[in-house]
Amino acid sequence: MSIFNKESKINAFIKLGEYLQNPDHELNELIIRAKNKNAWFTEEQVKNALNAIGKSLNANDLKSWLDPYNFSNNTKKIGLVLAGNIPLVGFHDILTVLISGNVAQIKLSSNDDSLIPTVLKKLVQIEPAFENSIQFVNRLEGFDAIIATGSNNTSRYFEYYFSKVPHIIRKNRNSIAILSGTETNNDFMALGKDIFNYFGLGCRNVSKLYVPKGYNFIPFFDAIEEYNPIINHQKYNNNYDYNKSIYLVNKVYHFDNGFLLLTPNESLSSPLSVVYYEEYEDTADLVNTLESRKEEIQVVVSQEEIDLTLPVVKFGESQKPQLWDYADGIDTMRFLAELA
Repeated sequence: MSIFNKESKINAFIKLGEYLQNPDHELNELIIRAKNKNAWFTEEQVKNALNAIGKSLNANDLKSWLDPYNFSNNTKKIGLVLAGNIPLVGFHDILTVLISGNVAQIKLSSNDDSLIPTVLKKLVQIEPAFENSIQFVNRLEGFDAIIATGSNNTSRYFEYYFSKVPHIIRKNRNSIAILSGTETNNDFMALGKDIFNYFGLGCRNVSKLYVPKGYNFIPFFDAIEEYNPIINHQKYNNNYDYNKSIYLVNKVYHFDNGFLLLTPNESLSSPLSVVYYEEYEDTADLVNTLESRKEEIQVVVSQEEIDLTLPVVKFGESQKPQLWDYADGIDTMRFLAELA
């Protein structure tokens, strides 16, 4: 019988990462069928998610990530309320609970209730000792702590319902991009990934652009033309048509390239198929603005060096978080370590 320790857990997740990048017949069938249950989970987008997770589960990153933390054998039961806006979005929370030696009591989102069980079934095949640490439930109970992800509305319910136990409650956040006017065609093409991956449904998708005063959007629109096929997705197209009609009827100033609408707005959260933009004159003032709204921002995308306390990534990297890139900037591993 193998020893179930930190090293064996790391090795199991390394093997799982390899599997996610090279799916077997069962997982491939699920990838193809996923869109039948959730139209947003197209084959391309599910593969994107699996591949991104798979690449993150490598030996160097896992060991570097876990090195600062110490966990006792005092196992806790952690209730997980998972989101389902993009494929496998709750996987990182499950990973942190399992690899820290705790039990994951998982309440799946109805929008993503097949992929995660299939992936965890493979994990148990790789390392059977994980079986006793994974529970799928319809109702959370008997938990020692909670990690819950939802909207700003549901977060108020979570805060009330889970107030008596240690908890992490996540709310709506959006990601933004800062343009300087020096971007290249390749920069814009990479930025397109930050906008269009997962149809813009993720909290790490760019929903707003900050641009210099008088910015010329023509090079941006020219470069992202390769993303035009997104309009062929019926649900995305429905959102685009609806928002376009609202802007036309209400005479809202906007740009339109046939699959993306761009309109000035101070809000960070834009409707699907729409990206807001706001002009800035001074980078220092922009930094102050972003810092004052840091509770609303998940990640900042910029090719330029910028002095922010918020996480900043290059164009094309917003949907490729590292293991230590915690949602809402809350160190989940530290939270779990302090429970013990």
